[in-house]
Amino acid sequence: MTATDVWISIALMFVATLATRSSFFMLGDAVKLPGWAKHALRYAPATALAATIAPDLLMMPDPSGNMALALMNPKLLAGLGAALFFVVKKHMLGTIMVGMALFTILRQVMA
Repeated sequence: MTATDVWISIALMFVATLATRSSFFMLGDAVKLPGWAKHALRYAPATALAATIAPDLLMMPDPSGNMALALMNPKLLAGLGAALFFVVKKHMLGTIMVGMALFTILRQVMA
């Protein structure tokens, strides 16, 4: 791939991103979404966050270096502990602290 190809790819990705992200602002009220679509879009941020975090929590490299589902994963166990803490206490900063402390301890113990 030449330098020109790289710059053309970057320019095309820029145009595609700009068009998709700004289309709702540029069109304004010309496009009306149905109620069911508005209702479904309320779950988009939580879905994107779950799709980003879930693979990291569930998957762990096996001895050969491939990613594999592991139930004894320190990240998964720390995440479950942090979630349990949040359900009980409803304290976000405490949840972060408990999750990081659990992960640090479990990583040391399970290594």
